[in-house]
Amino acid sequence: MNVLLIGSGGREHALAWSLSSSPLLSKLYCAPGNAGIAALADCVALDVGKHDAVIAFCREHEIGFVVIGPEAPLVAGLGDALGAAGIAYFGPTKAAAQLEGSKGFTKDLCREFNIPTAAYGRFKDAASAKSYLATQSAPIVVKADGLAAGKGVVIAETLEEAAAAIDACFSGAFGAAGAEVVIEEFMRGEEASFFALCDGSTALALATAQDHKRVGDGDTGPNTGGMGAYSTAPVMTPDMIERTMAEIIRPTVAGMAQRGTPFTGVLFAGLMITADGPKLIEYNARFGDPETQVLMMRLRSDLLPALIATSNGTLDKITLKWADDVALTVVMAARGYPGTPLKGTEIKGLAAAAKIDGVEIFHAGTRRDGDRLIADGGRVLNVTARGKTVAEAQAHAYAAISQIDWPEGFCRHDIGWRAIAR
Repeated sequence: MNVLLIGSGGREHALAWSLSSSPLLSKLYCAPGNAGIAALADCVALDVGKHDAVIAFCREHEIGFVVIGPEAPLVAGLGDALGAAGIAYFGPTKAAAQLEGSKGFTKDLCREFNIPTAAYGRFKDAASAKSYLATQSAPIVVKADGLAAGKGVVIAETLEEAAAAIDACFSGAFGAAGAEVVIEEFMRGEEASFFALCDGSTALALATAQDHKRVGDGDTGPNTGGMGAYSTAPVMTPDMIERTMAEIIRPTVAGMAQRGTPFTGVLFAGLMITADGPKLIEYNARFGDPETQVLMMRLRSDLLPALIATSNGTLDKITLKWADDVALTVVMAARGYPGTPLKGTEIKGLAAAAKIDGVEIFHAGTRRDGDRLIADGGRVLNVTARGKTVAEAQAHAYAAISQIDWPEGFCRHDIGWRAIAR
């Protein structure tokens, strides 16, 4: 079948890399894609915000399945439009995508169905938010309710810092995403990323991963969309995986179905592994970035039938195999990220970097200018490697980075440190 992949980042490059090997695939298209994806798919300049244009493209090119990568098209209802047109797709409906589109929606779901998460309050104005804040203690977490590209979360060390974060949200720092604010207790523990495919009733756990959100070494500096990840996450023992499925994932799937908004696609649970067990930090309604890059490196099954099964309700027939190897990815970002990144600089040396044993380089924000590869985003490259251990995969990834000639780029130098420290 012909498949259309929506998106332009490292997640989509990793998905394209995996999908391209499927025996079911006839032709892969990607809208809009990037310089790396162009080696695997026909990249098309399609405005995915115009649902009629996407549907017309699908009909013209006999697209049998659409894989929606980013959250914004899901929250905007692209899946609903495709479904109404009779085109099969991977991802949740607009109503179900509220699990990511509104942090308050998810917190209320957790309260209703007894899903473990941090205590919280949700507010539509600064005065009521600050009134609640006055009854709390620091550290405390302030979140813009809506989509903020991974940047709408402030872990405030003082109540004054939290009040400033509230003011920032309501003054428009995160646009419409900050029209409502969620204030949460600060949870202590170790974070992990957990993924499960869902078809509305069945949930299938995927491999585990752990990412690094802070921009600087030692988990310092502001939060980002993610500066690196590795799989598996040692903190996710078999017992912790089963607890996560039993206490968080399955109740969510059942609760969404009970509410009349069944969830199909992939549930990405950001977890805090506390002394009391797993607790939900937040949900994403799509594959993680950069976690997808390490998951796809370890996946040994055909991805496409599993994605199709979430759409047609046959996920109970699917099993997935994973390599025993560890995979680790390091994000190379443009100077200025997570603020305003420096765009338009040239990147050299990728061919030499890709020759390092077990390395794949996924493009996250690149474009071609003739023969030149140009940085065109904040997170630009995902240098990804396999190894028998986290330390070995880490060594391969950083060996590849040493071959990349990009003075205007930077990365963290400690991805995987928690696992190695064990």
